[in-house]
Amino acid sequence: MTVLRANRSAVSRIAGSILALALLAGCATPPPADDPEAVAEWEQINDPLEPFNRGVFEVNRTLDTYAFKPAAQAYRAVVPKFGRERIHNVLSNLSSPLIFANDLLQGEVDRAVQTLFRAAINTSIGLLGIHDVASEAGIPPHEEDFGQTMAVWGVGEGPFLMLPVFGPSNPRDAVGMVAEMFADPFDIHMGNIDREWISYTRTGFSGLNKREGLLDSLDEIERTSLDYYASLRSLYRQHRAAEIKNHKTSSVRKDEPSQKAQ
Repeated sequence: MTVLRANRSAVSRIAGSILALALLAGCATPPPADDPEAVAEWEQINDPLEPFNRGVFEVNRTLDTYAFKPAAQAYRAVVPKFGRERIHNVLSNLSSPLIFANDLLQGEVDRAVQTLFRAAINTSIGLLGIHDVASEAGIPPHEEDFGQTMAVWGVGEGPFLMLPVFGPSNPRDAVGMVAEMFADPFDIHMGNIDREWISYTRTGFSGLNKREGLLDSLDEIERTSLDYYASLRSLYRQHRAAEIKNHKTSSVRKDEPSQKAQ
């Protein structure tokens, strides 16, 4: 448990250092005030730290090229689709407590009940989440996290950030990510019974599962983009805005404007 807490503290310190470094790093030069169209585009892109972010992006691309992508490709080649789907189901089920908590924090009682029923059905009938029985019964999954919760509470996203390893983000989502590292009931329980290695194994498979799921889409985005970084930035912000609205199109939050592809 002590080791797990120490690692979480280290992650939080690193995240804080990255945010501080980003603020101190060289910023992109804003357009002149007498050019309203350029100013509007600058504000819409919301990336005043672009030089710093692009530097981090290139480091991430190198790590992905030589480590993360090959690992995901090997995972896809070695583990059959049926096995990967079962692993995905288990990982999704383990995320239920945090999703449930964020549903409640956002005042989404109906979605919280849905999450609770999904977890109960999949943990019992679905054999600890191996089988997604709930979806077959007409109870679909959904995602929530503390970054989305803070958005619902009215916390602005802040400037776009490219985090080392973790990729596209912003200060609000970065804080939410660190908060969930400390608040995850599964990790807390594993720490309490001195089974931190199970948490680390889960983290590893979560990374493999996520990167494997993005193999085809990221390759397509990179192939068709004139500016891969700008495309990922735009798509990330669009995706997060949709998640915050629970993928509803009837209303748009003031701090989450729709983004045009860059």
